[in-house]
Amino acid sequence: MQNLSIATLPAEQCRFDLVSLGEVMLRLDPGDRRIRTTREFDVWEGGGEYNVARGLRKAFGMRTAVVTALADNEVGRLIEDLILQGGVNTDYVKWRDYDGIGRSVRNGLNFTSRGFGVRGAIGVSDRGNTAVSQLKPGDVDWDAIFSQGVRWFHTGGIFTGLSATTADVAEEAMISAHKHGTVVSFDLNFRPSMWKDIGGESRAVEVTERLAGLVDVMIDFLSLVQPRDMPLPPGGLNVANVKEFAYQAGIAYPNFKVVASTIREVHSASDNDFQAVGWSRAEGFAESVFRPNLQIYDRVGGGDSFASGLIYGLMERYTLQEAIELGAAHAAIAMTTPGDTSKAIKGEAKQLAWVDYQDPVY
Repeated sequence: MQNLSIATLPAEQCRFDLVSLGEVMLRLDPGDRRIRTTREFDVWEGGGEYNVARGLRKAFGMRTAVVTALADNEVGRLIEDLILQGGVNTDYVKWRDYDGIGRSVRNGLNFTSRGFGVRGAIGVSDRGNTAVSQLKPGDVDWDAIFSQGVRWFHTGGIFTGLSATTADVAEEAMISAHKHGTVVSFDLNFRPSMWKDIGGESRAVEVTERLAGLVDVMIDFLSLVQPRDMPLPPGGLNVANVKEFAYQAGIAYPNFKVVASTIREVHSASDNDFQAVGWSRAEGFAESVFRPNLQIYDRVGGGDSFASGLIYGLMERYTLQEAIELGAAHAAIAMTTPGDTSKAIKGEAKQLAWVDYQDPVY
């Protein structure tokens, strides 16, 4: 059975398979130590929307680019070097002049301890007044980007929560994407702390409702529940009530072609039950295999890896069931290695997903 849920522009007519819009931060990782006591850090690049583009490029071999902004200093150039190592195109990085101290513009830092066992993960973001948070409508020539041919555009709630102007930039991009026949996906990623100083939850709801009308594929749709204070069912989330939420999201937004989300029950930082659920207007419901007591090394970016596997499956005309399985399998493998970004290989993700795949793993 071939995917009936999403149709994209032909790959041969496009310069990029996917373009993402979002912040790329420098992650400082203390490894097996704690942030407050470490004397050294590993560094990675990462960002909710960027991670999807990187996963599609490195794990699945797709042609991807990122639209972002960086302060032009040594830290910004380090982030650029990491992006280039990930194979993501940097033609649309906006470079901003650095004032020498970061008063007017700076690059985002993210100190993240992955946790272990009973010690949970801790993240300390240092991203105020970053270059990308200062993007405004008109700063990016979206028609010039999408007129070259782009099969898929991805952004999300992390980017839209950066400042009072970023949601307008996302809206501008999504309108242009639709004009050029590009599929639009959005990962809600609702984080209350990001909205606190730019209008709070009421602003998050307004932005969500405005942008959701421009979305074809809504990821992490359960975040639609959170800013509306809708009560979760007794006993928390399970497949049955997540399916009901998915169905209700499809009714509320007739433009949604696919909605999808992961479901995670945390027993400890290194032991999670993990599964994914999706719904499409054309194919109905799909749920991945349930993985109880999945061993986690670093959960940060797991949702982004789910999104990249799902998007790859949908772009390649897999059924929704196959795409959901592939996204969940990619996330499960990505969470076995450190850093925000996936180190998975397409073949091993497909084998774990039980997708019919004849090529060798390597």
